Amino acid sequence: MLLWLTNNIGTIIVSIIVCAIVAVIVIRMIKNKKKGKSSCGCGCADCPMSGSCHHEN
Repeated sequence: MLLWLTNNIGTIIVSIIVCAIVAVIVIRMIKNKKKGKSSCGCGCADCPMSGSCHHEN
């Protein structure tokens, strides 16, 4: 087991970093969604599909 870890430590470290980055991005998207922010960042003023994304209550 220790030999396998030493042979693959680079891959393991890169995988952990990539998973952490993806987790941060997903958490940020969820927080922005709860705040009502757009995911594209450009607003909905000129978007032809804005009526289907944001329904009036």
